[in-house]
Formats: sequence, structure tokens, C-alpha cells
Amino acid sequence: MMNYRLAHVACALLALTAGCLSPHADSSNIHTYQLSLDGWPSEARSDRLDGPVLLVSPPQAEPGFETQRMVYVKRPYELDYYAVNQWADTPVRMFTPLMVQALNQQNDVWRAVIPLASSIHGDYRLDTHGFLLQQEFLQQPSRVRVMVRAQLVDLKGATILSTRAFEVVENATSENPYGGVQAANRAIAVLLDQIGSWLRQCVQHLPECRR
Repeated sequence: MMNYRLAHVACALLALTAGCLSPHADSSNIHTYQLSLDGWPSEARSDRLDGPVLLVSPPQAEPGFETQRMVYVKRPYELDYYAVNQWADTPVRMFTPLMVQALNQQNDVWRAVIPLASSIHGDYRLDTHGFLLQQEFLQQPSRVRVMVRAQLVDLKGATILSTRAFEVVENATSENPYGGVQAANRAIAVLLDQIGSWLRQCVQHLPECRR
């Protein structure tokens, strides 16, 4: 009986050390963050009826980035994840409505910008893949890098008009996850502005679209 009690006490102490007996306490310490376009200029759309309709495909993430866990890098090629800091959803899924929101404000270009799941027929389709978002501790201050590859498809002509890779790097304001979150939101805003400018050039058939 004495040996049983000692074994029971030892197991309890081991479990407490590993934090296994208090899952609710662990979960209460998790910090959850969003990607948003706070501060993005909000312009009322005009009722343009002659512009093209853009369909936006769901973006595809790079391997290792299809997760709510926040990715950071301390040495090249090795991905690490914060233990008690996470995104509200996977960054690639949060990116989709932000892209639709930003492009819909280009009221001089598009009649409408709609997620591909809609039954509405479009004139163009925007495909994006290779999305990644990571905080890099390879220098001081740390930096957040956002990358994505995009292609614009002319649906009526069934042709790819242009492809382009986008990359934005923003310095973090502090060497912690929240500093990375702030930098990530700034980087996403810059990235969407670049994508919007590229799409405008493509629709207007400017040579810059092919560069």
C-alpha cells in the first residue's frame, strides 16, 4: 500500500510539472490575434455598371503555414511556432476577405470583386498561392515577411494575362509576438496595395503588368 501511494504521489508531481492537470489554465494563457485593415481608407463604391467582375480564388499557403500557429524563424529554413500565441484563423484564410475588401475599393477598375464560391460569372480570376507570413529573428530589429505569388486569368479568353511574386518586409516594433502582429498587419496592407496596382495595370493593358 505504501509503495502504491508513493507511486501515485510521484505520478501526480510529474503531471503537475508537465502542466497536464490544468488544461483550462493553459488555454487561458493563449493570446489570439487577427489580421485586419484598420486604418485602410474606406471609399464608397460607385455604381459602375461597365467595369469587369473579378473573382478571387481561395489563396493557397506554403507548406508549414497552413496553421493558426504563429511562425517565427531564428535560422534559415527552420520554422518554429510560438507556444501561447496564435492567429484567430490561419493567416491564409484571413487574407482572403481582406483581399476582397481592398480590391472592392478600386471602384475605378472593378464593377465587383467577389470570392470564387459565388455563382456569379466573372471576367477575370485572381489566383494566389505560396502564401507565407513569418517573423524573422535573424537580425535586430526582427522583421515580418509576407510573400505570395499571384496570377490573373482572363476567363473569356481562357488565358493567363500575367503572373507576379510579391514580397513585403516590415520591421517589428518590439521583439515579441505582438510586435510581429503589428508588423504583419502593416505588411498585409502594403502587399494588398501592390496587388491592386498590378491588377489595375493588367486590366488597363499597361506594359508594367508583364514585368
